[in-house]
Amino acid sequence: MVEGWAAASRHKFIAGELGSFPVILVLLAVWVIFQCLNPNFLSPRNLSNLSVDIVGTGLIAVGIVFVLLIGELDLSVGSISGLAAAVFAVLSVNNGVPEWLAVILAVLVGTAAGTIQGFSFARTRVPAFVVTLAGLLTWNGVMLYVLGTSGTIDLDSNGLVAKLTSYYFSNTAVAYGVAALGAGLPFVISYRNRSRRRALGLPHRSLSELGVRTGALTVIAFAAAYVLNQFHGLPLALLIFLVVVAGLDVLLRSTYLGRQVYALGGGVEAARRASIGVVRVQTVVLAVSGTMAAIGGLFLASRITSVSQSSGSGVLLLNAIAAAVIGGTSLFGGRGTTWSAVLGALIIQSIASGMAIMDIPVALQFVITGGVLFAAAVIDALSRRSQEAHGRA
Repeated sequence: MVEGWAAASRHKFIAGELGSFPVILVLLAVWVIFQCLNPNFLSPRNLSNLSVDIVGTGLIAVGIVFVLLIGELDLSVGSISGLAAAVFAVLSVNNGVPEWLAVILAVLVGTAAGTIQGFSFARTRVPAFVVTLAGLLTWNGVMLYVLGTSGTIDLDSNGLVAKLTSYYFSNTAVAYGVAALGAGLPFVISYRNRSRRRALGLPHRSLSELGVRTGALTVIAFAAAYVLNQFHGLPLALLIFLVVVAGLDVLLRSTYLGRQVYALGGGVEAARRASIGVVRVQTVVLAVSGTMAAIGGLFLASRITSVSQSSGSGVLLLNAIAAAVIGGTSLFGGRGTTWSAVLGALIIQSIASGMAIMDIPVALQFVITGGVLFAAAVIDALSRRSQEAHGRA
């Protein structure tokens, strides 16, 4: 049974179906290197901070995954995240709007911006990167207008948004409960899917493979819970992030819309001939990207408890795109999951954290991140070529 699973794994590797294996190897290599250089890198405190730091960029990267899956690119997510944060700050701090309502309105701004761009792209057939490049400039200008001459707005450190990244579940049972749920639910879903495919006579995973996957996930989940409980406990930001990623993963894998998104990544003309509403799907995908950018922008503002004219600028856009690509989402469309963004964001933030601990210049951080991104793109291209050679692409 084990030999059969090993043989199947070798066949997938040769055929270019690498999955998350290279990404996990890179992450482990980064952690081992920085731990050897500084024993504080894998301390509970640093890992807990790392788990919160990845949330803002990670949420934006999840939205980019949707866009990459249809073979396009969204360059406006940084500006949309800054605009959403500015709208929230002006409404809540300057105009006294309740925070919960300001959050909803800020997220809706991101959704509206993404929908406008998606509809424009789908109807005009102008490449998405051109439409969203125009959006990058437009939404950044709108953000500056919204902020006005105030420049920087400080958020209430005890407010709803501030607590998104400052609140921790100190009860150890919460972290372990989430770990058990996170390991158990995927097994139940995979087992039911296996039973359904087996009954229909379709290819399905063996029980040994499900056992190995579940065992590995259980070890990782409970180890993470143990480490987090050594500091302040499970961060609220991380819990929200994982719930959102898992929910969107179910959307992509188990719904009609998700299957349409993957189909569109395989070819627009083929999807159109299959009676898929191309305009609708493209519009929805860009709307999702805008929504996730807005939510990510609120978490980034929460982390520093302020919004300024530089919000959403700098390397945020590049890091978000890099996180999606490094995590394993294909640049050619049609392949990737929302969990790709989690792994990619973890690698990028791990590099940044390690550099900060070692007091290494930021310039070198950019060089290393760029090298990892280039390597991920090369692996993606080689994997695509191998799949084509084996008739799988």
